Amino acid sequence: MTDAKRKGARTTKDISPEVLEKLNHGEIETANIVEWFAIDRRQLLSTVLLQNKREPYLKPILEHIDQLKKPTSNTISKAIGEGLFLQADRHSDRECFTIIANHPSDLVRSWGCFMVGKNHSLNLSQMLKEIEHFAKDRHFNVREEAWVAVRPSVILNLRESIDILSAWALDEHEYIRRFASEITRPRGVWCKHIEVLKATPELALSILEPLKSDKSKYVRDSVANWLNDASKTQPEFVRTLCGKWEKESNTQETRYIIKKALRTLRKSGEGVSRETS
Repeated sequence: MTDAKRKGARTTKDISPEVLEKLNHGEIETANIVEWFAIDRRQLLSTVLLQNKREPYLKPILEHIDQLKKPTSNTISKAIGEGLFLQADRHSDRECFTIIANHPSDLVRSWGCFMVGKNHSLNLSQMLKEIEHFAKDRHFNVREEAWVAVRPSVILNLRESIDILSAWALDEHEYIRRFASEITRPRGVWCKHIEVLKATPELALSILEPLKSDKSKYVRDSVANWLNDASKTQPEFVRTLCGKWEKESNTQETRYIIKKALRTLRKSGEGVSRETS
């Protein structure tokens, strides 16, 4: 579990040797993104596999990492998750996924997201059902990797995905509502763009509309960023929608979303809806 009283270091060099050792052995969760990137993923993988008597999995996964053209923290994590899936599948090892998905380390649990994303035997509905466990994880980093891991499948099956995620946008759990918005962002962060939604963002209105006055700031920030993404290719859609929401939903939450959604357009002097100007 995350120690709520422990504050993460501001730089990698400021992480104490004791904390770094615990992170590298999967004994504690990261306190911030600095710690997340500081972890020696190879060492952590080796520790997890040896502790769980799966040493034969280690060499092929490390070889896969060595073949990466751009070995970054993110690409290594993805390679580890996909490698774990392939090894578990090869050994008919169903327990492996359970171990990874419920590990004390948030980084290890994030590998489970990529195990789900690599499982091509799952149809879209099954894949989203499997990723739900990670989308509701207590740790922010795992929740981010959850949508990253299955976004390619969502893009390939966009209309079906929107149908499913429209129901997620109505879920009582704020993390699930946020997932529905974040995974469909037209541009997103460090991920492939969704060209269809860049051109026709109205296709996702069934996800956005239920969230226009969400009580969770975590959700509102995602919706606002979604619309800010869309404003870069379809500014009139965003201006019109924000003008509509302004009339329909006179709440502090909606006003917050509108202000943040229009930030790029306002910088260029285009943030006022023509309907209300």
